[in-house]
Amino acid sequence: MFSFSDPFLKNVIENKVINQERLSFDDGVSLFNSHDLLGLGYLANIVRERKNGQLTYFINNRHINHTNICKNLCRFCAFSKSKGEENAYAMSIEEILQAAESYNDGRVSEFHIVGGLHPDFPFSYYLGMLGELKGKFPKVHIQAFTAVEIAHLADIAGLTVRQALIELREAGLDSLPGGGAEIINPDVREKICPEKISGKKWLEIMKTAHGLGIKSNATMLYGHVESTEDRVNHLIQLRDLQDNTGGFLAFIPLAFHPKNTGLDNVDFTTGQLDLKVLAVSRLMLDNFPHIKAFWIMIGPKIAQLSLSFGVDDIDGTVVEEKITHAAGANTEEYIEKNRLISLIQEAGREPVERDTLYNAVS
Repeated sequence: MFSFSDPFLKNVIENKVINQERLSFDDGVSLFNSHDLLGLGYLANIVRERKNGQLTYFINNRHINHTNICKNLCRFCAFSKSKGEENAYAMSIEEILQAAESYNDGRVSEFHIVGGLHPDFPFSYYLGMLGELKGKFPKVHIQAFTAVEIAHLADIAGLTVRQALIELREAGLDSLPGGGAEIINPDVREKICPEKISGKKWLEIMKTAHGLGIKSNATMLYGHVESTEDRVNHLIQLRDLQDNTGGFLAFIPLAFHPKNTGLDNVDFTTGQLDLKVLAVSRLMLDNFPHIKAFWIMIGPKIAQLSLSFGVDDIDGTVVEEKITHAAGANTEEYIEKNRLISLIQEAGREPVERDTLYNAVS
């Protein structure tokens, strides 16, 4: 029998987990305030194995960040640049195609495409990007453009979000990544990303996408100026939307990296916090099928350890990641598929190569 050091986990949360009762806001706050990390992992692992058994997913994917030029310039972001600034770049569609085939000749399951809000790119650039990629790599799933980017694209096209999503889908868009959620609380967004769309708008765009049959992920940026209550409120609002649409594939907590940002007085997150956020997320998000550890941000070692703390997805090969590394990440930008498999197997789990929609890839 597992021995808890926190009586609250033993007397309250364990019973709720066993009986599959939904955890409350107050439960979530208490979980974050608990110092019984092993107890949190034990409970999160019960939910993980109930939903996914020993299976642990990974994907052979290729990240493409088509531009770092962005009109928002969020305080937490080290990636974005103003037009004309040193190291600012914008890829042509031809360059994007070359990047897509530069790893394994484009034989991947997914292209993951996010970038800045370029002030000059027309809507036709994005339609052309999707169309050219889908034409050249018809079997590759295109997960592209955060909800923040979707709002920007709708604006420059003079379309509603729904109309823009329909046109993008017809051009080749298959699903949306989860970025841009940050922390939903407007007071926090005012401090870290005042120019960005509101958390409410982010939720509305995801609801619209789900209504069109476009699946997405969801994220939360943690470890900056947010409070415990902000994190729990964020998780509950995601949970509420999932109740309504069922359109979220996975939840991905994103550890804040402060280097070269407007918040560089903040420390990097600790392994303790990284594991706690993943475990609490698994416990609170009872209607999310998957919790993903993004090894780029927390490192392969913590990602591997998280497979016993509620996580069932270790992300993918990635190949080239610029956003987190601009903020001081010292992880690799690429992990070979065989290494991902070894990490999963060493943790006593069963590796499953998946596509974006969690279908097994033979």
